[in-house]
Amino acid sequence: MDVKLPHLGEGADSGTVVTLFVKEGDTITKGQSLLELESEKAVATVPATAGGVVAKIFVKVGDKISVGQKILTLSGGGSAETPAAPAAKPAAAKVPAPKTAPTAAAPEAPAEEPEAKSDVAVAASPSIRKLARELGLDLTRVRGSAEGGRIVIEDVRAYIQRLQKLAAQPKAAASAPAGPVAESVDFSKWGSVTKQPLTPLRKVISRRMVENWNAIPHVTQFDDADITALLPLRKKYLEAYEKKGARLTVTCFVLKAVADTLKKYPIFNSSLDEAAQEIVLKNYIHIGIAVDTEFGLIVPVIRDVDKKDLVQLAIELEALATKARERKVTGEELKGGTFTISNQGGIGGAHFTPIVNKPEVAILGLGRAVAKPVVRDGQVVIRNLMPMGLSYDHRVIDGGIAARFTVDLLKAIESFEEKTVKI
Repeated sequence: MDVKLPHLGEGADSGTVVTLFVKEGDTITKGQSLLELESEKAVATVPATAGGVVAKIFVKVGDKISVGQKILTLSGGGSAETPAAPAAKPAAAKVPAPKTAPTAAAPEAPAEEPEAKSDVAVAASPSIRKLARELGLDLTRVRGSAEGGRIVIEDVRAYIQRLQKLAAQPKAAASAPAGPVAESVDFSKWGSVTKQPLTPLRKVISRRMVENWNAIPHVTQFDDADITALLPLRKKYLEAYEKKGARLTVTCFVLKAVADTLKKYPIFNSSLDEAAQEIVLKNYIHIGIAVDTEFGLIVPVIRDVDKKDLVQLAIELEALATKARERKVTGEELKGGTFTISNQGGIGGAHFTPIVNKPEVAILGLGRAVAKPVVRDGQVVIRNLMPMGLSYDHRVIDGGIAARFTVDLLKAIESFEEKTVKI
């Protein structure tokens, strides 16, 4: 019995094997971890779909594998859970694409299909397969949301709706200039070089940064937050938080201040639905925290920040940052963010221009706080100033409201009430 790589969720249909937990001859049980797969910005654990003795392993660390690829063969166990196609029914026949089909390729729905694909390996019920054949849908393109990647009727409906949205989008002009062709330069002509292949994570970061920068007209609002009063407040309660297993950092205070300010300015907690030409205002506040790791930048999301106290935020922030650095953060923990904070204060540096993390419309960048002389009430005094850079999508947010958001965020940080910090 063969065990194959199942669908692991959106954006996780392929990846690189980074860890193998079993070897030939091992006896495993259903649900036991087989391997770790580096995909997108997370390392996903692939479980066994059945139990038995590992007869042969077909992958090794460093291999790139995709959904449906054979991982190993089991003997002496039960049967795999992926259902077989009905024996009496032939594979789906090639159906010509409708005239309204999108011409641009998309991850969920490529525009051109050179030949019909069989959906034998797809996890779906006979009724779903029958419906797909009647509609001329290739089920291998539909992402299943049920357990084990099984396709249900809601997945088919969502797939068709995506096709309709893509078909409704205006076609790119035939005369549009093509992007620059990548050229390889032989740098060894001028001296010794060392080459390092891009990791899957670095490829994803590179692609998304280019997409975000090209798709979003960025504007960055700069200012300095006076955290002179906040630092002794943090120091006062540091030990009490540590007793609760929480690490009270400046980022915890900023999280709370940002959540309060987002409630006053919900446009910063929105997304632009370009297909529907609508602004989606979200009634929840999930803030992504950019974590610097040896593998690259990873942005796990803290959910319902506005509903949590500082102790909860401190514990969750530390836990997610640790998981990100150890590449243990799950794909789901990287999704659903409505706003992002990137704090470089622990490294150093001052103002910088963070790139908006699409489909969000704003991101806050923080630098290292530095003691500087400033004028207060006509007197030159020394204050601890933390550099801030607020980048935003100018299609959705105007400069005036961005300035007001920044002013109110500064007030929230600079006038933090002690009752909010008390345990």
